[in-house]
Formats: sequence, C-alpha cells, structure tokens
Amino acid sequence: MVAPSGSYRIAAYTRAAQALGRPILVVSNNAHSLVAEVASGITVDFGQPEQAYTDIIAALEGLDVACLLATDDSCVALCSRVAACLGLPQNSAEAALLTQRKDLARDALARAGCNTPSYQLIEISKASPATLSIAYPVVLKPLALSASRGVIRANNDAEFMRALHRIDAILATTGQHGHIRDHLLVESYIDGCEYAVEGFIIDGQFHLLTLFDKPEPLTGPYFEETFYLTPSRLGAPQKLQLIEEVERCCVAYGLTHGPIHAEVRLTRAKPILLELAARTIGGQCGQLIEFSLKQKLEELVINGMCGILPVTPSEPEAAGVLMIPITDSGILKRVEGLTAALQCDYVRDIEIHINPGYELVPLPEGSSYLGFIFAQAPSYEQTYKALQSAYSKLRFVTQPRWELENLVV
Repeated sequence: MVAPSGSYRIAAYTRAAQALGRPILVVSNNAHSLVAEVASGITVDFGQPEQAYTDIIAALEGLDVACLLATDDSCVALCSRVAACLGLPQNSAEAALLTQRKDLARDALARAGCNTPSYQLIEISKASPATLSIAYPVVLKPLALSASRGVIRANNDAEFMRALHRIDAILATTGQHGHIRDHLLVESYIDGCEYAVEGFIIDGQFHLLTLFDKPEPLTGPYFEETFYLTPSRLGAPQKLQLIEEVERCCVAYGLTHGPIHAEVRLTRAKPILLELAARTIGGQCGQLIEFSLKQKLEELVINGMCGILPVTPSEPEAAGVLMIPITDSGILKRVEGLTAALQCDYVRDIEIHINPGYELVPLPEGSSYLGFIFAQAPSYEQTYKALQSAYSKLRFVTQPRWELENLVV
C-alpha cells in the first residue's frame, strides 16, 4: 500500500488486510510514524519520484506481491510505475491523470463519443464575457480541485465575472502553478438529477457495487453534496443507461483495473458524466457500503485489486448519509442538539469533524464538511426521513472571525 503518512485510509486498509489474512507492506514518507505499519514499512520521499521508485523496487525484491494499492491521488502515478515493473494490473499514470484534470478528461470523453456538455477552456487573465462561446447558464470549474471547491454557476455576464475573480482568488491560495493555475473549464449547466456510481474494474470489466441517489437538487450557484442514499430509486432502464455511460467513460479514460467513483447527471435525454475518480467514495461515506452490502469497502477493494470479483446481495439494505454542510462562515463555538439528534429513530451515528474554536469556511472557498449523519432503516423513505429529522435538531453556534490588524504591543 502506497500512502502518505497522514492518510486517514491507512488504518482502515490495514485492518481490512488483517481481516483477509493478507500481509500488508506500507510505503510511506515517515519513518518515525506512531503507526506501527508505517514505521516498519518502506520509507520514501514522494517529492523525489525517481528515487522513490528505485527504493521501492529494491525493497520489494524477493517478495511475492499480490497487488499494489494507492490510497490517495498523490500516490497513483508512483504506484502505477511500480505495478508495471512487477507485472501487476494497475491503471496507467496517463489514465489516472485524466481523473485529476477536468480539461483533459472532457477532451478524452469527446474523442470517444461519450456524452459531454458544451465546454471551453479559458485563460483567467484574458477571459471576459466576450470570449465565452457557451450560452448561459454555465458552470466554471478549476481544473484540478476536488469536492466542488471553486465550482460556481453563472447565469449572466455579471455573475460570470464575479465567479471568475472569486475562483482566481481561491486558486491563489492553493499553491498550484502553471496551466492548472492559469486556466478554468467552463461548461454548459446540466439540468437533471444527480447520482453517484460506486464500482470496480477488474481486467477491464466494470462491476457495479452500488448506486447512490442524491435526492436534494444541486442547482447552484455552488454544488455542495449533502444526502447520499442507497439503493437507488431509479428505474431499471434508466439505471442501465447510466451504468453503461459510466462504463464507456472508463474506457475513454483508459481505466482498466481498480475502484471507480463516478458522479453523473441524468437529463431527460441522456446521462452525462460530471466527474470520474480512480478511487473509492471519499471520507467516512464508505461506511454506507458496509451498511448496505454488509461488506467493508476496504476488503472489497483489496480483493478486487487481487482480481477477486465482488459478490453483492441481490437486495441491498437501505442506508444513507448526510454530509453536514457548512452554511455560515465563522468560528465554531459549540454544537447543540446532538443528543436529541442521536435519539432519532434509525440514526446509527453522528460524527462531528470540526472542533470548537476552528474556522468554518463554506463553499466555494471551503473543502470540508462539518461532519456526517448516518442512518439505516427498513426502507429508503424511512432512512431519508431519519437523516432529515436528525439534522433539524442540530444547531451550530458560531462567532465572527476577527482580524487583528496593526496590533501595537
């Protein structure tokens, strides 16, 4: 497993490997980690990819490696090179790059004949409504940010320019440079319900794990995800249409082996891919797989990387999560109503991930959630209602963030 030492996925994958009886060797960048598997593993400098590659190959000599797993996007290219050297199935670095670059991805999809919105690459410093070749409404997107950060809808010239300047300011704080710092992707706004597809590719063949509904409308101006519910209420013909489009997009990207997480909008005419990632569903939301399919996501991934086909129940159980949105900026003072929310029927757990005293930053500048509410009920509707009920009982008390300027001591 190739992972930055701070990755939250290390512990989950380590436990999964132990449960499957598979010895795991961690390649990371911290020899002094408090995590035993990291400290006893292979230490490399991810900032020196050539030397890291050489060090890993040398350390693996004589070992029987069943699969390589990259936990984070930053490790994908290195992991692909090592897998290629060992003759193990893995997505190519070129294919993985498409999952991280929105402009290159749209070009690849268009060449392959997949469904795409109208889109245009623009240079921030030269952009204006006069340079826009797409009719409003449009959506402006940074090329390489995730979690909807910096994604803004514009309905007219004034909103377009405001969004352009706002995204430019966001990019100035990210440390990005070159092409991905200086350009944006502009797409025609896609009207329709949105879904998330979780699957796995083994030797070029796509296997569906589950399909998530996003029942709340995502119309902008920002696109923060909130509710995920499974199994989907989508009809069989539409579900097949959606999955077939995701399969075509995977082929267009050149993805051949590993987990897949796709975001798709279903219009009246056709499904259109929004994003495609060569990874599992992010964050704590992976728990929904275990709730619904009665299997740990990390175990499914490890088996899949070893070429073992996933076996899923014909009737998965209803499960859902609310990714608690940050609606107001400020400093979090306290969370009220947590006990009452936890006592709602069918609520399994509530996790608050931002501690009091820390700043809350909403989209489009922000990139995190306040926490997560998990529910599992006998039916889809009961699960959805449980999440809504629990959220209605929570109150997040904040105070303004004060800037101290020209302080004289």
